[in-house]
This record gives sequence, C-alpha cells and structure tokens, in this order.
Amino acid sequence: MAHLEDSAPCDSLPSPDHSMDRRNFMVLCAACAAVSLIPPQCLYATDAASEARYSQPARFYQKQGGNAVQCQLCPRGCTVTDGNRGYCRVRENRGGSYYTLIHSRVVAQHIDPIEKKPFFHFLPGTVAFSVASGGCNVNCKFCQNWEISQARPEELRSVYYSPQELASSAKNASCPAIAYTYSEPVVWTEYVLDSAEAGHRQGVRSVMVSNGFINQEPLKELCGRLDALKVDLKSYSESYYRDVVRGELKPVLNTIATAKKMARWLEIVYLVVPTLNDSDTEFRNLARWMKAEIGPDVPIHFTRFYPLYLLKNLPPTPVATLERAKAIADAEGLQYAYIGNVPGHPAENTYCPKCRQLLVERAGFTIRQMNLEKGKCRKCGHSVPGVWS
Repeated sequence: MAHLEDSAPCDSLPSPDHSMDRRNFMVLCAACAAVSLIPPQCLYATDAASEARYSQPARFYQKQGGNAVQCQLCPRGCTVTDGNRGYCRVRENRGGSYYTLIHSRVVAQHIDPIEKKPFFHFLPGTVAFSVASGGCNVNCKFCQNWEISQARPEELRSVYYSPQELASSAKNASCPAIAYTYSEPVVWTEYVLDSAEAGHRQGVRSVMVSNGFINQEPLKELCGRLDALKVDLKSYSESYYRDVVRGELKPVLNTIATAKKMARWLEIVYLVVPTLNDSDTEFRNLARWMKAEIGPDVPIHFTRFYPLYLLKNLPPTPVATLERAKAIADAEGLQYAYIGNVPGHPAENTYCPKCRQLLVERAGFTIRQMNLEKGKCRKCGHSVPGVWS
C-alpha cells in the first residue's frame, strides 16, 4: 500500500528540516512499527470473491425508472444507469440498486502527526492512524495523490480492513484518532461512518480531511460521528472551482457553515496557487465571508502550492504571497490565520489573540512548547477554541 500526501505536499514522515526531538521521534517510530504488519485477516483483492467483500449497499441515492439511480451523496447528483458507475468511479448501479465498491478497502495507510492533516487546534503533538480508499468527486489540476483519487478501485492494490479492525489497529498503535485522508473520504462515506462508530466504541476519535463537496444530509450524519473536520476550500471563486477543480464553490461554503454549527471541531485549508487564486480581493472576500458566516475563531491555513499533476507549469507559491494572505486575514479580524507548508515560519505558531503570548510553538510537525492550560492562555486566561485533550 502507498504512503501518500495530505492536502499540503509534505513528506510522509518529518524530514530533518522539521527538527523533530528525540521523544517525538521515538513515539512516531514505535507507532509506525506497530502498523508495519498487516493483520492476517486483511486480504489482497485478487479475485471476484475478495472483490465482493468490498461491495456493500450504498446510502444516499434514489431509484429512478428503467433501473437507473440518482446519487444523493454529493452535489454532482449523478444519474447512473444499470451496470455503470458515478463520476467518482467507486459507486456502481447493479440492477437498479446502488453499491459502494470500497467499503473496508484501504489503499494507503500511515501514521502521521496530526499537524500534517493539518489540524493545529486538535490534540496537538499526537499522531493519527491515517487511511485512504480510492476515488474522488472532483478532479483538481494540482492533486498530488491523483494516482489513487482518479483511479478505479480495482486498479489499486488494497487490503480489507473492517471498521473494527481499523479501530483496533489505531488503538494498538497508540493513536488517539483515525484520519480519513489522502483521497476524498466523501466518496467512502459509508466506511467513514462505520469506522468512526467502531472507533468511538474503543475510545479512538475520528477526523476527516475533505474537499467539502457533499450534500447536507450525508454531511450532517458525518458531523454526528466525526470529532473533527478539515475542509479544503480551494478558492473563493466559482470560475476557479469550475476550471481548476471541476466542482462548485457554493456547496463547499454550505458545508463549512453547517460544519461550524454541527461539527465538534473545524479547520480550513486554502492552497494558494500562483496567478490563479492569490489576489488581494479574493483573500479579503474570503476573510470577510468567514468572519460573517462562521466567526473569527475558525483556523485557516494558507498553504504553499508545489507544481504537481496538471499544474507543473506554475512555480511554488512565494512565501511573500502567503504572508500577504495572512496579513489580510489578520486585518479583517480572523484570529487564527496560519501559513502552511513552510516549516519553521513564525506563522506556524499559535498566539493568544488577547495578549499575544506564544501559546503553541511549532517547527514543521513538531510541538516545541505549549503554553495552554485546559485550553486557556497561561498568561491572561483567554480561552482558545480547540480540542486540547
């Protein structure tokens, strides 16, 4: 199985530049060793019988005439005729009934620092048992994991990992959370729902890294079981979503607004792509929308782009552009605007919005110091939103 990237194109494990201390290094090495062995019940899919294990009735669809179905999972609303699949390639119409082909089908697993997702206000300094299945309901031109997101599931090497096995593996590896990540967990919603429930029974939390392109009914079910949600807001422009992402902006904004009301914790990533979504106007409009619709205390990560997939003609994002985005967000009143994928930058740190005390010092994926006590600034007592324990 592959070890892949999250929304920020970082290494699977911290590089020497991240200055990981001995204690965190030993914890991470021990955790990785714990998952180096595939449980004996995890079988490679090599025949029809093993393929059948991954097929389960899909949720969130409606039957149409002539054995067709209409998917209700995401705003794409695919109408799928008998024997065919939806846009995501992982859901199939079989005789007028819709099936997911990737339940318990894991194509990548790794233990990552939670900061790699990135979550900065959720259990900092811990690690997450990260898993992926295949498929996606958009096609971003900058996707760094396109080999799995744009493939049919039978084209990918995979193992069978039931929700119970996944939860047990995370617990045995001393991971406080499972992370559904790397490709698009929306298209494997059934597996996420079942695994999050299994994890909670064993004291393991669940976090999801998503593009947010999902309808409200399945989103609300996910919010009821997830402990944190990170949404990749690709741009604040409909034309960008249409031309670069092959999706829509409005449903993603609706996802963010709903998640703010329902989710246990929410963070946002904005991948800044040179010349495409990096104008002052877009940064300002985004910041104003966030403050008005979800409040000033939802963390946003302005993340550095690197040329990948279909956008290899563009340079990496200048650090000055990321600093400009953060400065605009700060000026508009957002309290937790970060710069991502620039290890060692001061804007990786968390500061108290009231007294400016350094609260969490980060170097890449490593926590160097914590000046929070029960979620409050040790200097002035200001409450900092997040999940700290």
